[in-house]
Amino acid sequence: MDLILWRHAEAEDFAASDLARALTTRGRKQAQSVAKWLRTRLPDDALVLASPAVRTIQTAETLSDQYRVVRELAPNARPEDVLEAAGWPKGIAQTVVIVGHQPTLGHVAARLIGRSDASWPVKKAGVWWIGSRERDGDDHAVLRAAISPDLV
Repeated sequence: MDLILWRHAEAEDFAASDLARALTTRGRKQAQSVAKWLRTRLPDDALVLASPAVRTIQTAETLSDQYRVVRELAPNARPEDVLEAAGWPKGIAQTVVIVGHQPTLGHVAARLIGRSDASWPVKKAGVWWIGSRERDGDDHAVLRAAISPDLV
């Protein structure tokens, strides 16, 4: 499977609640440019899962109107929740896009690629594309791409 970790784009600092924080104008532009980059590379049947936060939903909507909101992906989710939602390493779909938050996405990337409990930095609107493969009976994670919005 391919697991794509996409951090939400830049959001306003304050709102009625953390979940209500919306994207800024700059954040909308970031999300749109990364969505354009992703769209040319994703298969048509990619599954998009988003946190219930407004900023992640707005980010996901720049990619597709076909996405699922998964409450287990909310801010401060555990890495295990993200991996379970995606069905890693076999996948609930061949390609799963998780639109989520830091530090959770950084924890997932570090766990899969570096086999570490650290949290690696994922820029706002940044994408980490991780593939799974089986070798000698073991599942392995392979970094296929890591890109930030200023590079697309």
